[in-house]
Amino acid sequence: MKYFIALVILTSSFFASTVSAEVEVIVHPSNGAALDKDVVQRIYLGKTRAFPGGGEAVPITLPEGSPANADFTQNFLAKSPKQLKSYWAKMVFTGKGTPPREVASAAEMVKLIASNPSLIGFVPAGSADGSVKVVLKN
Repeated sequence: MKYFIALVILTSSFFASTVSAEVEVIVHPSNGAALDKDVVQRIYLGKTRAFPGGGEAVPITLPEGSPANADFTQNFLAKSPKQLKSYWAKMVFTGKGTPPREVASAAEMVKLIASNPSLIGFVPAGSADGSVKVVLKN
């Protein structure tokens, strides 16, 4: 019975850790561009380097393997983390692009975006403060 309970607890913690978290796409408050999932996807896949209004768009990302990164990749880029890694390996190898710069935490992402109108990023839901603007949620 002890082994069964331990297995149930272990299994529960595994599934709890693999459940994705909601994310919010954030930009500088002065950014007035209308963003939808398609625009975000194009920016994060290196297919465009500009916001719809014409300003430079520089994507930044949270660490690979983080729940927010996995959720963003799945829901906004329509790829698995493995597919995204393969996509960027091909883009780098062929000289067609470089992946978004990775930052260590949501707090660092908020701080960077608040200070640079060209940046776009994502954070776990509820991590954004008044220094940035939430433009999309999943």
